[in-house]
Amino acid sequence: MDGKALAKVGAIVFVAIAITATVIEMTRTDTPARGATAPAAPVVHDPLREDLRRCQLLGEAAASDPECLAIWAQNRDRFLGRAPAEAR
Repeated sequence: MDGKALAKVGAIVFVAIAITATVIEMTRTDTPARGATAPAAPVVHDPLREDLRRCQLLGEAAASDPECLAIWAQNRDRFLGRAPAEAR
């Protein structure tokens, strides 16, 4: 086989592969990927959180409020995994 004939065969094979890939891509139906979502966390009533929000709304006055100081200590103990201050 001479070089010219080999080049023609190679071009035909290349075009055939390109057409086949195009037809496969055009006929494929894309199903939207279902995103894995985490289940919604149950809403838990947390009175400490409500008290912390109230102290936050007080602003600088909360720094001298004994109730807010106790709430912050309780939150700190819960965060650090320690027993509440009253039980020690």
